[in-house]
Amino acid sequence: MAQRLTSAEVKGLFEKLSNWGRWGKDDQRGALNFITPAKRAAAAALVKTGEVVSMSLPLATITANDNPTPVTHLMMQAGSDSPREAMAGVADYFAISPHGFATTHLDALCHIFWQGRMYNGFDAGEVGSHGARKCSIEVAMPGVVSRGVLLDIAKIKNVEWFEPGHHIFPEDLEAAEKDHGVRVEEGDVLMIRTARPKRRASKGGWEPPKRGLIDMAGLDATCLPWLHERKIAVLGSDGTSDVIPSGYDDVPLPIHIGTLVVMGIHLIDNADLEALSQHCARTNRYAFQFMMAPLVLKRGTASPVNPLAVF
Repeated sequence: MAQRLTSAEVKGLFEKLSNWGRWGKDDQRGALNFITPAKRAAAAALVKTGEVVSMSLPLATITANDNPTPVTHLMMQAGSDSPREAMAGVADYFAISPHGFATTHLDALCHIFWQGRMYNGFDAGEVGSHGARKCSIEVAMPGVVSRGVLLDIAKIKNVEWFEPGHHIFPEDLEAAEKDHGVRVEEGDVLMIRTARPKRRASKGGWEPPKRGLIDMAGLDATCLPWLHERKIAVLGSDGTSDVIPSGYDDVPLPIHIGTLVVMGIHLIDNADLEALSQHCARTNRYAFQFMMAPLVLKRGTASPVNPLAVF
């Protein structure tokens, strides 16, 4: 097991691993710049059978302990109200608070600040009552199409799921690579499975958010140099990528800070990787074409998403 870092060492990594200015002082796309046309073309060449697996949870419309702000879904017109003698239709309305622990969503780079700054040094004041003037979700408007890789940490540890608070270390990531016969490369979208949806289906949602957070398994801060070295474009998880609690009172979400703010890596939170895990194990294929098209919400700090793995 890797030695845990001190709070001072974690903060030191934020300085050492910074991608600020790497793609110019005005850049707002961050590590999405690692996805080149050649990378997309190579990802397309991975498609052999045309099978598609979704990595999204259904939109949750019912309040739960770990979901105090469910999706609002209202019917504006129902079939029972429509006239029978002419053409008719139905319509609905929905409203989503994408952040939290229940909706599969993509965090924009403006979502998290460290010492008053977001990615590339833009001031936190760039996000106001009308949204984000810098690093909003609209920078992903062309979509995210690349090579996706699943590292199934629950599988290699031979557990049904990890309990909340379990730390995943760099050696776990490398053990998964070895087991899966795959290596995470520049421009990849990396998905980490802790089997959280499986645990939730079995035991139900756990405690309400404390200080806005819910305990869950995830990456230890020691994984940050590994993520930087591999030059991933996007990081996703069936949790929030961070182990919670992190063990650092003054750095509660070191993975969020280290990816979104420091390295400019967008995050996918609350994915459902159970079907993908089964497919990868059955076919022994842990690399695939990854496709995702966030909503084009100008000045938005996130978007609900339905990431797809194409085999």
